[in-house]
Amino acid sequence: MQTTVRPDVDFSLGAHIVTPRRWYTHHGIYVGAGQVVHYQGLSSSLRRGRIAKVSLAEFAGGRTVHVHDEFEAVFADIEIVARACSRLGEGAYDVLRNNCEHFCCWCAVGVARSSQVERLLSNPRALSFAARLLSALFNGWASTRDALPAIN
Repeated sequence: MQTTVRPDVDFSLGAHIVTPRRWYTHHGIYVGAGQVVHYQGLSSSLRRGRIAKVSLAEFAGGRTVHVHDEFEAVFADIEIVARACSRLGEGAYDVLRNNCEHFCCWCAVGVARSSQVERLLSNPRALSFAARLLSALFNGWASTRDALPAIN
């Protein structure tokens, strides 16, 4: 069960929080004082984002935020926060193996996993769609990049 909370409401320390996006759910760890540590992923471009600390409002992006309670946390709240902060600046984002959900599960449970990726990989139709979408994105990016003049 997920509890809907407005982005201006304070969460408990170490809460694994989520906010809906168009085709996925974005995950973060609430670290107190209105701040969230999360993997920025491919949020600003096709470049890999870093793990960053942002305001709850920036994390929410105008959407609702929920407490994610799919997994029972193994670590105490302050340990979850310390684990999240220990990886600030990391830039090893990988949509299938090291995304925002993998990061949050590792912080709270000690195991990096993503139920979104697991569902995608277990559904042949969804996997086919994702492969076509990624191919179209990459091909569009590559053709745009190739059309740009070289900078010397």
